[in-house]
Amino acid sequence: MHTGAVNVGGQSLTIETGKLAKQANGSVVVRYGDTMVLVTACYSSHEREGIDFLPLTVDYRENTYASGRIPGGFFKREGKPPEKEVLTSRVIDRPIRPLFPDGWRRETQVVAFVISADKENDSDVLALTGASAALALSEIPLQATIAAVRVGMLDGKLLINPTYEQRRSGSLDLVVAGSRDALVMVEAGAKEVSEEDMILALDAGHGAIRQIIDEIDSLAAAAGKTKLKVDAKSPDPTVAAEVESQLIGPLADAMRIRDKLESYSAVDKVLEDYLATLPQEDAERRADTKSVFKGLKEKVLRDEVLERGQRLDGRAFDEIRNITCDVGLLPRAHGSAVFTRGETQALVTSTLGTADDQQKIELVDGETYRRFMLHYNFPPFSVGEVKFLRGPGRREIGHGNLAERSLLPVVPGEDTFPYTIRVVSDILESNGSSSMASVCGGTLALMDAGVPLKAPVAGVAMGLILDETTGRHAVLSDIAGAEDHYGDMDFKVAGTADGITALQMDIKVGGITADIMQQALEQAKAGRLHILERMRATLQDPRTNISSHAPRIVTIQIPVDKIRDVIGPGGKTIRSIIERTGVKIDVEDDGRVNVASSDDASAQKAISIIEELTATPELNKSYLGTVQRITDFGAFVEVLPGVDGLLHVSEIAHYRVKEVRDELQEGEKVLVKVINVDPSGKIRLSRKALLDRPAGGDQNAGNRRDRQPVKS
Repeated sequence: MHTGAVNVGGQSLTIETGKLAKQANGSVVVRYGDTMVLVTACYSSHEREGIDFLPLTVDYRENTYASGRIPGGFFKREGKPPEKEVLTSRVIDRPIRPLFPDGWRRETQVVAFVISADKENDSDVLALTGASAALALSEIPLQATIAAVRVGMLDGKLLINPTYEQRRSGSLDLVVAGSRDALVMVEAGAKEVSEEDMILALDAGHGAIRQIIDEIDSLAAAAGKTKLKVDAKSPDPTVAAEVESQLIGPLADAMRIRDKLESYSAVDKVLEDYLATLPQEDAERRADTKSVFKGLKEKVLRDEVLERGQRLDGRAFDEIRNITCDVGLLPRAHGSAVFTRGETQALVTSTLGTADDQQKIELVDGETYRRFMLHYNFPPFSVGEVKFLRGPGRREIGHGNLAERSLLPVVPGEDTFPYTIRVVSDILESNGSSSMASVCGGTLALMDAGVPLKAPVAGVAMGLILDETTGRHAVLSDIAGAEDHYGDMDFKVAGTADGITALQMDIKVGGITADIMQQALEQAKAGRLHILERMRATLQDPRTNISSHAPRIVTIQIPVDKIRDVIGPGGKTIRSIIERTGVKIDVEDDGRVNVASSDDASAQKAISIIEELTATPELNKSYLGTVQRITDFGAFVEVLPGVDGLLHVSEIAHYRVKEVRDELQEGEKVLVKVINVDPSGKIRLSRKALLDRPAGGDQNAGNRRDRQPVKS
């Protein structure tokens, strides 16, 4: 057994191998605090024939036993991976995938199990670090060692691996992965953090990453296995030279066509026409030709940018494609927008609901409720394809989460806007950065629904073309599909005019430097401000009123000690109000009561009932009460539902009352005034304070018994 330890963020991060899961090709347990993740790496003993891609699978699972919990639901066991597990699997996959050498065609799987969770330290960055360590210890060849940390910002101070509570209170939640020399993946949510602060956070995270990498490399030197050699098959040089000489010109012309589908069709025809000249029986040459042609498409893109100084569609490096925005298209949706940028188009809707519509989420760190949701759909017709319509895959979940993180910081709190909000983005066309189109369309749809956003949010995707040999590079704004596919970076930045709200970066090269990152952030800000200007031209501010089809929620505040009066024994009272009025009622622990209804009259009726149930008698105010009980010293009068006060015999009349029953009867309505409420809540009432004093000052004048009519 071998163990390495390094101090990260004021705590010890340990990596242990040789104790658990020893039959895996690589296995480690990463521990930080009391959070522990078991990560394994395995590969197939034989290459997978007939494929030209890396067959890598990454699975991350959170076992509920890790935090001493039993799963909810009927089966009481873990089932379909929740969103957190899908997103973390993507976070692990994205930075390690580019590190495999060309030609690696063996089935490879990385599995991460959370086996202990301390409810303070998140396990996702530990799982990513563990994946790198497990691969480093195995026979699987990688081009670099990486590690990951989380960076937070609380009161202007940067924190490495902040706790859950610090993340909730802070203004930045950044996950950064990197090698010794460069960053390879960034994932962030922020509350309008400036570009300058983001650069500082990335630099702080990279410093911690280097320390972890030193420990992983030391562990691999002591306990690692001999790496396998990869012999990448190369096309015949003669074939490669011939294909390039004949096809580079027509291919470049085809790729410069601005219409996406027309360009793709022209590119396919270039290859088809050339293949038609080759003998059908020469399968090897035909395969080599297809392989060379694939590489030529990347060469054309890179030459266009680095050699000719322009993009395939003729745009400048920082130019944003044409943008059109439409709002209010769907008459029944609470809010709707269509955002079109170039050949990317998103139909985005927003729906307002009540607290009953919140999503309950079970995680190892406890249960939470989600009142803002953004769901992203990518139907096959958006790219002119024919496929089965299935449930959302990892890509759809990841894109939706990125757009949700982008908008969440500007969504009003429940105390000011007590609605559950769901945004749905359906991509109708796609040619680059549909997730950022979802952010822009989501902002417009929310504003169209009357959601009082703190500020509008826009997003833009940045790309990079980098010559690693010479260091020459170009940062591209608003990348199209080919620039994303054949470029070296996909860097998405979303935010308001004042700062960044979300960030995501994936790269395909060994890493990028801080200078390139800074240039990309500055260029992204300029693009973001341009897009915001176009959005404001369509809808300047949120609608002043919500849709007539949305539920109206009226919020009132009641004393906390009156909550039980509204709910009643076993919920009997609140159910009765709902049945009588047809509204929805949500009672919060702090005394906030939300009454939701599409009918204002029903809502006001429910509010009146609740106010009666929770009203407190006010000093010097008069009430028409009901006599509940009579005693020798007075009567108890109910002035509000369930609230009695004492009407003392001396306060019944201006004259001396000898017998209370001569003046009052149980069940009788009587007008009384509150003359005292003591600290314990006892109420004293007066009837005589509301009666005229008899003339002459005779205290016995007008005695009820004396005023009995004389029988003739």
